[in-house]
Amino acid sequence: MKTEQIALSPLAPGADLSLTVQRFGPAGARPRIYVQASLHADEIPGMIAAHHLRERLGALEAEGRIRGEIILVPSANPIGLAQRVMGDHIGRFHLADGVNFNRGYPHLVPKVAERVEGRLTQDGEANVRVIREALRAELEAWRPSNAAEVMKKTLLGLAQEADIVLDLHCDSEAVVHLYTHGRSEEEFAPLSALLGAHAYLLADVSGDEPFDEACSRPWAELAERFPDHPIPFACHSTTLEFRGERDVTHETGRADAAALIDYLTLRGAIAGEAPAVPEALCRPTPLAASEPVQAPANGILVFRTEVGTTVAEGEVIAEVIDPLTGAVTPAKAPTAGVMFARIAVRFVTQGMRLAKVAGTEAKRTGKLLGA
Repeated sequence: MKTEQIALSPLAPGADLSLTVQRFGPAGARPRIYVQASLHADEIPGMIAAHHLRERLGALEAEGRIRGEIILVPSANPIGLAQRVMGDHIGRFHLADGVNFNRGYPHLVPKVAERVEGRLTQDGEANVRVIREALRAELEAWRPSNAAEVMKKTLLGLAQEADIVLDLHCDSEAVVHLYTHGRSEEEFAPLSALLGAHAYLLADVSGDEPFDEACSRPWAELAERFPDHPIPFACHSTTLEFRGERDVTHETGRADAAALIDYLTLRGAIAGEAPAVPEALCRPTPLAASEPVQAPANGILVFRTEVGTTVAEGEVIAEVIDPLTGAVTPAKAPTAGVMFARIAVRFVTQGMRLAKVAGTEAKRTGKLLGA
């Protein structure tokens, strides 16, 4: 393992930041795998998985079994890791401006298209090299306006030329689920099964420019812009949600790391016998078919349904109780499907998102992700 520290913009004079990057396998080898944990810095399940993944990768490297280049950022957000307000960790949003650390990555396609115009050929692999060069140049041309954007630029620069990008997150209270581009459905189907995911959500554009789409979307959109030239989908990227915020144990961390190792073995980044892939617990569904359950009133929230449960449309999944009058208002599932995530707080205001149900019929449009 080779470890490097990448300096980031200081938050203030003397308040220096750096990003720790750990590299395994031959530099420049393919497939190149990029893994980062806890971009939302208060989502620790990905960080414990990365801890156990690092141990496994170190042992495999000592055995000479790493064929590709694997880049691991075990804690991707030093800014958010240090943010606390009256004792509470605030790792999802940048306190300086309220922006989500997993939103607002640059959409490089228009300028990249200008850079590659007239340079593409009928050789798909050559086109990949041309596009990666243009993506590098266009990202370098981006001038961040604050420390959080400098960090985003650095992370995207590390991931941009990978064949596979794994972004490790979690929800508030949840079962394992994942998000990816529609053209990556087959690529990550074995990983979904290996992780025991209960929801596998597909969207070509989910809104607000999250990290995974900054890596994958350019390949689909450039292929559409230049249909007369072969452009492979050269970066498959996924956001993996490792259960809920409190699900931080060595048992789950080891199991998640083992699933990642099995997947990387299937993909040829690690030498060894291909593991058996279990039967998937769910099939891919559109992210646009995932619908939020909203609080119908103000009051005490009491869930009647556990995460991972299949619910019917109109089924009561929770109750909201007025603490003064005792009035009970049911919160109902807006669609049939798996309730794969729910909030951790237990006093709510009307209109708050309480839970998410992965349905099968795409009904929503516009921005598909939460705040």
